[in-house]
Amino acid sequence: MNDNEQLTADYPSDLDENLTLPNQRCVRVRPLYRGEHWTITELYAHLGPQTRYRRFFSMMPTLPDSVMRLLTAVDYRRSLALVAQYERGDGRDIIALASFGALDESSAEVALVVRDEWQRQRLGLMLATRMLEAAEARGFHRFVAQFRAENVAIRQLLKRVGEVVTWKMSSGTSEVVFVRRAA
Repeated sequence: MNDNEQLTADYPSDLDENLTLPNQRCVRVRPLYRGEHWTITELYAHLGPQTRYRRFFSMMPTLPDSVMRLLTAVDYRRSLALVAQYERGDGRDIIALASFGALDESSAEVALVVRDEWQRQRLGLMLATRMLEAAEARGFHRFVAQFRAENVAIRQLLKRVGEVVTWKMSSGTSEVVFVRRAA
């Protein structure tokens, strides 16, 4: 098996799908490939300062290598990231990322970020739903999300996708443990 075959042997292509947003724009959602740094770099470069702060708790001009390695070290079983991309005539734009990473055998930490100009179009909801379904299919049924207390959008999204088990706040950061809301 060569390196390319080894990288894609367990790639979950069944998670690759096209979604139509309420505004009729179509986006492709697909799993992130292992080590696919360019995708994360492109997305991060197009996030506004406030969005960077809300997702990464910092307005860093670039992501540190340690964070990049963490985001791209997917194994498709205990860690997975879904990327949303918009295909246009002259290329594609990376517009969102949802991910989970195992904390133990049944719990996973989850995270989501959507480019500023794609927010408030239900993309975050659609992507979060698919990511939680993928996590549950892999045996994870309890989720942990950390976010800044002033992040109203993520609180609203959590109300739609989850049932809160516990909610803690410390120094302006909320940590919510939840289970997926039944459809």
